[in-house]
Order: sequence, then C-alpha cells, then structure tokens
Amino acid sequence: MLKRFLKICLLIAIFPSPSFPFQANSSTLITNNPKEIIDQVWQIIYRDFMDYSGKYKEEDWIKLRKEILSTKYFDNDDAYIAIKDMLTKLDDPYTRFLDPKEFNEMRIDTTGELMGVGIQISLDEVTNQIVVVSPIEGTPAFLAGIKPKDIIVYIDGKPTEGLSIDSTVKLIRGKKGTKVKLGIIRDDKLLNFSLIRDRIEINVVDSRINNSSLGAKIGYLRLKQFNAKSPKEMSLSINKLEKHKPFGYVLDLRSNPGGLLEASIEIARQWINTGIIVSTKTKDGITDIRKAKSRALTKRPVVVLIDEGSASASEILSGAIKDNKRGVLVGKKTFGKGLVQSVRSLSDGSGLTVTVAKYLTPSGKDINKNGIEPDIKVDLELSDKNKLTNSDLGTLKDSQYVAAENILLKKFRVETNKNSYHPLKSNLGYALKK
Repeated sequence: MLKRFLKICLLIAIFPSPSFPFQANSSTLITNNPKEIIDQVWQIIYRDFMDYSGKYKEEDWIKLRKEILSTKYFDNDDAYIAIKDMLTKLDDPYTRFLDPKEFNEMRIDTTGELMGVGIQISLDEVTNQIVVVSPIEGTPAFLAGIKPKDIIVYIDGKPTEGLSIDSTVKLIRGKKGTKVKLGIIRDDKLLNFSLIRDRIEINVVDSRINNSSLGAKIGYLRLKQFNAKSPKEMSLSINKLEKHKPFGYVLDLRSNPGGLLEASIEIARQWINTGIIVSTKTKDGITDIRKAKSRALTKRPVVVLIDEGSASASEILSGAIKDNKRGVLVGKKTFGKGLVQSVRSLSDGSGLTVTVAKYLTPSGKDINKNGIEPDIKVDLELSDKNKLTNSDLGTLKDSQYVAAENILLKKFRVETNKNSYHPLKSNLGYALKK
C-alpha cells in the first residue's frame, strides 16, 4: 500500500519534509494588493512548475490568469482562497500555498526544533486517507505505540474523511501540554490514542560501537531525518566512531522521511569520496549534477538499512551509495518520493512550495514512485515489529541489523584470512627456488 502514497511527509506541527531549496522572491516590498499576490503565484507556476501528473496544460493556465485577474478581491484572505483553488487544478499535493503564519512556522521548523506529537503523515492518492508514514523516535506518538501504515480516521472526535494534509495538521497542532485524541485504524480495528502535545527537539543521529562475535567493531549510525542540523551531527558522529577504528559501519535510514536537499548532499559527501551524488531535471530538461568533493570522512565498508519509510533525501543518499558501489543496501524497497520542491516567499509574507524538478540517481534512475531497491531484501520479522523498542534497533534483536552486520563480518573474515601469516604458504615459493 505504501507505494500508492503521494508523500507529503509532514511532521505533525511542522512543515513537510520533502527535499527542497529555499528561494526568496526578488521583491522585498510588502504589498497588500490581493491581485498582485495571486499573480505572483501564477507567474511562478507558469515559469517553473514541473508537471508529473500530465494534467497541466499551458494554454489552460494562460486562460485561467485572465479569469482570476478579472475577479474582484476584497482582501488577502480572498486572495488566499483563490490561490488554493487555483493550485488544486495542478493535481499536485506538493505544490502548496502557505499563509504568512504557516510560512514563518515552516522556516523555523526546518531548523530541527519541532512542536507537536511527532509523526510523519501522508495522503493515500487512491483512498484519500491520512496515513502514518512513521512516528519520530522518543516523541509522544512513538511512545504511545503509533506505527507506520496506521490510518488516522478521527482527530478529537472529528472524522478526517475529506480533510487535506494542511487541515489535518491544524487539528493536531496545539500548545505544549494540551491533549489531542487520535482514532486510528490498524488491521481493521479502531484504536484510540490520547497524546499530550510537546516540544520535540530531535537529535537526528544516534551512534555507537557494537562489538561483534568475531571481535570486529561495527559502527552503528541511525539518521532520523535531514534537517539543517543533520550534516554537522553526522560528521561529528563519524569522527567520534572513527577513533575506535571500526571495521565497518551500518547506516540506518529506516523510517527516515527525508528533509532538506542540501543536507542529503552534504551527508553523501561524508561517505562518498568521488562520483555523482544526484542530478535534478527540470521541465526544460536542464540537469543540475551534484558531485562528491573528495572529502569523505571514512573509507571503511558500509551497509545501509532501508525500508518503506525511507523517502526523499533518504533515497538520494541510499541511491548514491548504491550506484557508486560505495556500500550495500539491505532491507526493503524505499518509498519512492523523487520530486523537488522549491520554496518561494511572496511579497505579503506568505509562501509557496512548488514542484520544480525530479531526482535522478547517479545511474539516471527516476526515484519518484519507483523507489530504491535493496541489494539484499530482508524483512523485519513480525515478532520484531511487535516487540522492538527504540533501544533494540541496531542490536542482535533487530533482524535487519543482524543481516547487515553479517555482511560486514563476512568481509571481515576474508580480510582477516588474507592478512594472516601462514608459514608453509609464505615460504613454499622461496624453498622451491633453492
């Protein structure tokens, strides 16, 4: 079912985490002219929007401009309604308008300090249901037992049927310490959760050294999302683990919904020394190629864990590691969200996220809806899903981690045997010459 989702990846009470660059509008003057705001949005779509649904027609968009500019608008609220109605014609849930308050919250939230209950949600394009992609570890939603694929059907007793992602977020948002009740369908059963909203400060990287049965040290790093803090946290974690001289690493991207494009590129450069990381292709066919810069922090073997909740920036990183043959991917096929959203500020303080390009892996594969296939498919055993806690991830209780560790240990055995001293083998050639 996950393959059908149109991923928005909203962290509840924060902005969605599809990968995007910020791009401010060239105008710095604040205007309260409703038609001017509407026309700014129209111009951005006309100039930059990349249609992937096949429903955008340039001639219809030109015709629409005459219609909307001939209408009278009394204030900016009227303009906002017109803009949202205009954007629905694109049939693209990633191209979204944000009023000044929402836009300001978005800019704050991408710093990595969040407010809410801590879940990423998505809209199923077939059923129009609000679906949980993943709870954020350590948050109220995670601690309450909310799981990926849970369907949110009620919020404080109000049905979510017909609600947009924005409307859903507004209902779940609230002040720290207040309560929100979620009705969730899981395996055809209705479950009720009562959550206390909280400030969610995410440490995006968990890291440690695991000692294996063969004596090899394995560095374990779990990356939870790609925000502004992620590259620095990842580099500090790698450098800390490098001091222990591990044989190799397991990089865990499971249930990582993505985030900032630049964060994914910078982190990829910490693992990949040379080669293409990702390319982006616009509607005009212009391809921006981003490459490694010979600044990798480690050359040790790496195995990457992925699953259906690994999306967007996670797919960029895992795709780059796979295509550059830098490491091995283990787990399940990723989500398949490969569209680039650019964030544009408008002259009244509102903003727009607009789909402007799509991602391609180094080998040229289109990520969107296709996802990234693992090199070795490994399911998380049912018992694991029911019993694994946060502290169990990356341990011998975690079947996918065990599979990843075994790949490194197999390589460790080969390296150990290769470097072992064998008296008879070492001296045989010399002895025969005598």
